[in-house]
Amino acid sequence: MSIQTGSPAPKFSLPDETGAIRSLSDFAGQTIILYFYPKDDTPGCTTEACNFRDDYSAFEQAGVTILGVSPDSPKSHAKFKEKFNLPFSLLADEQHEVCEQFGVWGPKKFMGREYMGVARTTFVIGADGMVKKIFENVKPADHSAEVLAAVRE
Repeated sequence: MSIQTGSPAPKFSLPDETGAIRSLSDFAGQTIILYFYPKDDTPGCTTEACNFRDDYSAFEQAGVTILGVSPDSPKSHAKFKEKFNLPFSLLADEQHEVCEQFGVWGPKKFMGREYMGVARTTFVIGADGMVKKIFENVKPADHSAEVLAAVRE
């Protein structure tokens, strides 16, 4: 992974589920949970997103903004967001440029087949734009609580 705790978060702009372009700079002065996930509406990704949804009010009370990123299209994100009533923005990185910037795009294996994809990873970016914490090899079921505990520290 190229990004380390204490380093500045890479600047980026991506379309959200409505097609509106969202930039990291739009959230300057806020703590951001930037979570990268492989694919909309798949079991692990749905579990992770729904847990962030269920804990959303606690994140809001902590002054934290949640942003999900995957290579899916804005249209796919819109369907996923609506189906599961997700209260946060999902950003479409269809060319996986931001995934590459953050070092989460790489080879994966599934059922003996190797392919390129997103390594489930979350970055906590402080109000100063610096990476405060990195969660790698995320386990979807417990992740939201783990991230919430970290931002409350």
